[in-house]
Amino acid sequence: MPLTEDLRRVAEAAIRYAGPGEEVAGIVAAEPSADSRAYLCAYRAEDGETSWLVLDGEGKPVADRARVRETVSIAALVELAEETAGGGDLDEFRSQLVGLRLTENPAGIDEAEEATLALQEAIGGAPRVATPERLDAIGAATLRLERVLGGADSPFAVAMKEATATVDKLTRDVEAAYKLPLE
Repeated sequence: MPLTEDLRRVAEAAIRYAGPGEEVAGIVAAEPSADSRAYLCAYRAEDGETSWLVLDGEGKPVADRARVRETVSIAALVELAEETAGGGDLDEFRSQLVGLRLTENPAGIDEAEEATLALQEAIGGAPRVATPERLDAIGAATLRLERVLGGADSPFAVAMKEATATVDKLTRDVEAAYKLPLE
C-alpha cells in the first residue's frame, strides 16, 4: 500500500483515540527496524497541551515502552537530520551555488552541486518513513557535501551528537503525556 494511503488509514484510526477537544496534530511514520512500522501521533488539545500515541501497522495503540521509545527516537533523529543536513535550506543553498557558478565559476562547483542534489535525493519528498537506513543515507550524503565544500569539522556530526539531549527530552515528554499506561 502506498505510504499516502497508509497514512490516511492511520489518521482515521488516530482520530478514534482523540479525547474531547483534541485533534490529531501530526503523524510520523517510522520503522525502527525492518518490518516494524509504527506511527507516532501527536494530539493537540484546545488549551495547547500535547499528548502522544504510537499506533502499530494495523492502527492499534502500542503500550510497550521500548517500542514507543525506539519509534520516537528514530522519528526524531531523522527529522533532526533532515532539518540540519547541508545547513537546512538546500533549495536556497542550490540557488547560491548557481549564482556562484554564474559569477565566479570556481573549481569544484560541479561537485558541490552534485553533492547537494544527492543530499536532497537522500532526504526525499514527503511523505516518508523514518528509518535507520534513511538516517544513514542522509548522514553519508551530508558528509560527502561537507567534504566537497572543504569543511574540516562536520557541523552535521556536531548537530547529531547534540541531538541526543533533544531526543531524550522528546522521549520523556512523550512518555509523560502518553495516552495509555506504558508497560
